[in-house]
Amino acid sequence: MSVPKDQPPYLQYPIVPSFPLTLPDGHIITKNDLKKNVKTIVFVFSVDCDHCKHLTEEVLKNIDKFKKTQILMVTPFQPEQMKVYYNNYNIKNYPNIIMASEPTRQIMYFYNLHYFPGLFIYDKKQQFVKGFEGTVKLDELQEYLN
Repeated sequence: MSVPKDQPPYLQYPIVPSFPLTLPDGHIITKNDLKKNVKTIVFVFSVDCDHCKHLTEEVLKNIDKFKKTQILMVTPFQPEQMKVYYNNYNIKNYPNIIMASEPTRQIMYFYNLHYFPGLFIYDKKQQFVKGFEGTVKLDELQEYLN
């Protein structure tokens, strides 16, 4: 199936993007550092977006529903700002969540994001399944993860 050229890059290249991402400890990772053969949610968030904070809280409250999923939380904000968010939500206590900063904002262009949060679901082979922009309900996410 060919994708028209005017499609956003994430549809032209329906795989987990390989931008360098900065972890809270300063290490740089790419998609090659992610777990293999596991469904992945790329959760693009803004450190000052109320919808993002609400969704983060919902995910953490329901983390058991995401046992078989790795969640890659990426923000286009600077690592320092991401660290505040990371610490605020004690993300280090959730082994299946990876939080990273992508301050060049390529992630925004890749997903053609206009509203936060952006959630993009990939299957076990890191192939794109479904994307959401703006507010999304956990039940909707679950439909694509089970």
